[in-house]
Amino acid sequence: MSDISYPIYLDSHATTPVDPRVFDEMKPYFTEKFGNASSLDHSYGYDASVAVQQARESIAKSIGASVDEIVFTSGATESDNLALIGVMERNKDKGNHLITCVIEHKAILDTARHLEEKGYKVTYLPVDKFGQVNPEELTSAITNQTVLISIMFANNEIGTIANVEEIGRIAHENGVLFHTDAAQAVGHIPIDVKKLNIDLMSFSSHKIYGPKGIGALYIRSISPRVKLDSIVYGGGQEKGIRSGTLNVPGIVGFSKAIEIANDAMVEENIRFKKWTDTMLDQLSKVGAKLNGHPTNRLVHNLNVRFDGIESKAIINSVSQKIAISAGSACTTQMVEPSHVLLALGLSEEQTHSAIRIGCSRFNTEEEIRVATDELISCVKSLEKIKV
Repeated sequence: MSDISYPIYLDSHATTPVDPRVFDEMKPYFTEKFGNASSLDHSYGYDASVAVQQARESIAKSIGASVDEIVFTSGATESDNLALIGVMERNKDKGNHLITCVIEHKAILDTARHLEEKGYKVTYLPVDKFGQVNPEELTSAITNQTVLISIMFANNEIGTIANVEEIGRIAHENGVLFHTDAAQAVGHIPIDVKKLNIDLMSFSSHKIYGPKGIGALYIRSISPRVKLDSIVYGGGQEKGIRSGTLNVPGIVGFSKAIEIANDAMVEENIRFKKWTDTMLDQLSKVGAKLNGHPTNRLVHNLNVRFDGIESKAIINSVSQKIAISAGSACTTQMVEPSHVLLALGLSEEQTHSAIRIGCSRFNTEEEIRVATDELISCVKSLEKIKV
């Protein structure tokens, strides 16, 4: 048996380790090419500016966007805030209605509630038992006051992938803008923002083996040209949309991470699907039930529940051997049930019996086998003491 480092990390929807190739690309921009990308009076600033521009071009190309359509942010949460608040505020003369979905990330839901407090109207669409929005219900929710639709690309808890292209088509047919939170999708699913009818898209580096604290917002520049207000004011960086000194090392690492992810995507997804299919098959023998869509899902995601057994009991029991979670990293400090799983129609008790497993490129087949065996052993032990 080869050496395994414990605990085996299987929480890659929360974050991923930085790929050594990404780290190597970033290093010079901390200590050698450390200039401010806005200081163009000398070579330090110029070199930083060139690095940012090259990264912007690479990231834009990877999603089918133009270079001037990428605005760097601190991550998908900031991008979500900028997209929703920026668009609604800029277009309040056209309407005051936002449509989103009940299983969105808290970065969307909390921003939507903030907009409600400011007088905007928000419709929260329900989902089916797999976590997908009904296109007919979406169409029916649109009014002459609707400005923006925001539906996430792939869910961070259950891995269900939305029919983004159809949602975007419905939005455009009704003269409405379409935003998607693609933090879990970029680098894992092929994305062409034009083909998929996306007007704004939030994404983040640390979900794809890049550094934390850097992300982007894609903003369509033509057909339609999206205009939005800034939510951060200062030096006018990023065309005045997002002021602040640019995180040059982060941007360089972000670009390298996307490049590697897109190159490795097909090969990695084949491997991930084999792993999660095998895990589900084995875990189902001790009562595991899949949460989310059976096929239209992120292949490195596995969200299962063991009815009657507390997820926290499982997580605590295996914590020395496996690092897994009960759900979103943004809500794990809260004891309330998962809003995503409740929206699928699960009972509150069932939501507390769910665990989320997220595979990464640095996992091995042996680690997956050991983790699966550990979970099976744990569930069997907990079954014996279940009352």
